[in-house]
Amino acid sequence: MDICRVQAVNTAIVIGASSGIAKAIFTELADNAEIEQIITISQKELVFNVSNNIHHHISCDYTMNGSGNSASNDANENIARVCLALSSIKGRITKVFICNGRLHSLNNQMSVHTHNPQTSKSPENLQIEPSTVLSPEKRLEDITPASMLSVFQSNTLVPMMWLQHLVKLVNGKQACIISVLSARVGSISENQLGGWYSYRASKAALNMLIKTSAIEYARRAKNTKLIAFHPGTTDTELSKPFQANVPEGKLFTADFVAQQLLTIHQGIEFNNQAEFLDWQGKTVQW
Repeated sequence: MDICRVQAVNTAIVIGASSGIAKAIFTELADNAEIEQIITISQKELVFNVSNNIHHHISCDYTMNGSGNSASNDANENIARVCLALSSIKGRITKVFICNGRLHSLNNQMSVHTHNPQTSKSPENLQIEPSTVLSPEKRLEDITPASMLSVFQSNTLVPMMWLQHLVKLVNGKQACIISVLSARVGSISENQLGGWYSYRASKAALNMLIKTSAIEYARRAKNTKLIAFHPGTTDTELSKPFQANVPEGKLFTADFVAQQLLTIHQGIEFNNQAEFLDWQGKTVQW
């Protein structure tokens, strides 16, 4: 595991760095003079076009292949090891982006993007097993325990494990914003269309965990602000099959989404409370 040794003051961490939105966030961070170091984390090696003086990549296997406690424990232990290895930059982190998520698999592709054309869902991605075939459920009969568990593992458990181990790492005097890619379909109060059972439920659970974690972070890492972020419908190669019904002007580039998120950061109030915000910076009802 290649861990950075640079004692930079302003460090940004991008988790789930292989996703389209994560890559765009990285580009924006690389152009930000205030960011002195960028750490990307994904399940495989990635190459970014930026000076190695400010960029360090970490490969971390946080998949939960198979079933049972052993797979979950392996992923959790790997995440814990990464956070422990980063202890030299404790309190120097200003931004964390958790970009993991999963909705479906298409043509057995290893990386899949999530997208909901009816409710402006955004693409996010997480490496999956080729044998896993997922599709958003349109009716109750489409639900299977295995597919629902798989979606929850990616959308809920993995981000939560990062929040679990990041709390000690981000604690310090320097203000830190943790942004977690969520989705408007995770809003219980705004659910008017139904369907997409596993994805909706996994994002609703994620939102609850973010909101609950913020209460504990307020005690243990008072310098930190947690955000559940709905990016809107984002144009990526893997989202193209779902773009036919996207209203005109509602299909965003990943670069635009990244710019919007970082602009939102500039006006964030550090009040030790979690917020659920969309790409415009508007509040989404939990």
